[in-house]
Amino acid sequence: MSTVLITGATSGLGRYVAFALVRSGHVVLAHGRDAQRTGRLVDGLRTYGEAEGLVADLASLCEVRELGARVAAARDGLDVLVNNAGVGSGPPGASRELSADGHELRLAVNYLAPVVLTRALLPVLRAQASARIVNVGSVGQEPLDFADPELLRGYSGMSAYRRSKFALAAFTFSLAEELAGSGVAVNVLHPATFMDTAMVREGGITPWNSVADGAPGVLALATRESGSGGFYDGTRPARAHEGTYDPEVRKRLTAVTGQLLRV
Repeated sequence: MSTVLITGATSGLGRYVAFALVRSGHVVLAHGRDAQRTGRLVDGLRTYGEAEGLVADLASLCEVRELGARVAAARDGLDVLVNNAGVGSGPPGASRELSADGHELRLAVNYLAPVVLTRALLPVLRAQASARIVNVGSVGQEPLDFADPELLRGYSGMSAYRRSKFALAAFTFSLAEELAGSGVAVNVLHPATFMDTAMVREGGITPWNSVADGAPGVLALATRESGSGGFYDGTRPARAHEGTYDPEVRKRLTAVTGQLLRV
């Protein structure tokens, strides 16, 4: 029986995965931004097994760090971290939005928050004989402009989203190299294209797939040995944007990330 932390578990893909895991006998730590929705989710999960709710706004790096600290303090070990929470491209033509820390919102929630949470939880993940980190990404990726990582110029929600997912994939590959031999595997996947979620509908896009179509890839990486440092399209090994494999790009991303997190 594994203990799994899922961010963004109150709706969409995260909710589906949470129920699938608790029904399979796993202990689910379900994160949500809203206390009431998180409470209702946990009530539902507990009809099938053991679950706990955790509330934090991932648009606040302070709250992300507090979330990591709460999990680390309460758990001697964590088997799986699923970084699922995210912000989509927003309504067509929407203006640039900021996080609580003043960062471009999509970069903050889709990239900086997973980096901070993952780093905070590495000690408890390493405490297990084997552990897994699953980063929910996208095939929609666009290289980050290191001269303008927060898209101050020429903003578009779709570019902001795609750049955040490019950064998440590149981070995954760097982290996999860092964790080689530690027993902690880290992979990134595109669950399914345009799933029927609030973020897809908000973007004015007609859904192509259900969240049930996207769940198998997440569940496979969360529960089965799949190696480390991979990119998956659903359950199939695939290739991320070629730039995410470039050592120089990843080196620059690490430096820029450090600068952003110090602001």
